[in-house]
Amino acid sequence: MTFNKTELLLLSFFFTLHSPAISWTTPSYAGRQGEWCLLQSNIGITAMHMQLLHDDKVVIFDRTDFGKSNISLPGGRCRNDNKDMALGVDCTAHSILYDIATNSYRALMVQTDTWCSSGAVVSNGTLVQTGGYNDGDHVIRTFTPCFNEICDWTEFKNYLSQRRWYASDHILPDGRIIIVGGRRQFNYEFYPSLSGTFKLKFLRETYDHRDENNLYPFLHLLPDGNLFIFANTRSILLDYNQNRVIREFPRIPDDVPRNYPSTGSSVLLPLDENNGRIEAEVLICGGARRGSFQRAARGHFSGNFYMWTAGDH
Repeated sequence: MTFNKTELLLLSFFFTLHSPAISWTTPSYAGRQGEWCLLQSNIGITAMHMQLLHDDKVVIFDRTDFGKSNISLPGGRCRNDNKDMALGVDCTAHSILYDIATNSYRALMVQTDTWCSSGAVVSNGTLVQTGGYNDGDHVIRTFTPCFNEICDWTEFKNYLSQRRWYASDHILPDGRIIIVGGRRQFNYEFYPSLSGTFKLKFLRETYDHRDENNLYPFLHLLPDGNLFIFANTRSILLDYNQNRVIREFPRIPDDVPRNYPSTGSSVLLPLDENNGRIEAEVLICGGARRGSFQRAARGHFSGNFYMWTAGDH
């Protein structure tokens, strides 16, 4: 199958960890038109973050420091927070639980600011949510699904060793969560916390002055148990048990950053266990030319777009 340039707009980086060969298949959508359906005209909050849970419900939440939302907390409850940057007393919700089956939702009570936080779901279905901004930057929050209407957020303040704002999380084989990076945090730590913080020089090396371009690093657990980390234009394989970098991979061509604020996205493609040697393939899409964030902040926008395809070497 061949593709023209337009059809390859999403494919900006395709890296095979064991083999340089590139493959691409697309599903057939013959006879399937698809349609958009408005489920709710207003859910009261903005979905800055959302997570599908194992019971087919979606927990949705937004930052707390931007004033009132459009949905009240139930039972006359209010959030009292003298550190909040907008409201010391806030009787509106900044999180909801959406039920897909019934197309209904209810308000949840998040206590601290979740702005640009991160999270991961552990084996029992609990969402572990880490960090955020201001009063939330050292906080761990958990939400465990239940079969009644009483489950809500639980928060553990000052749990994290370092401020985690724009960090990335990933569940590990032993059930722990690794929490990597964040704004001016060139290190990682674990939840549950047993041993503090570990320095990661790679994050300092991928930091761009003013633009940063290494926030929300891309994390993927590989079949050998080590962690693939991508930041800016570079990627490594980390043995987090020994706190050592096993390997650094080639940089993305043309020096175009892919991480926040030059925001792209990343996915580990499906693994084929029938192969004698399991290969892991990471697909990264998007990004922006170096300096784009500062230029956009000054109102300077380019009329051109950038595209790099797997065949451009």
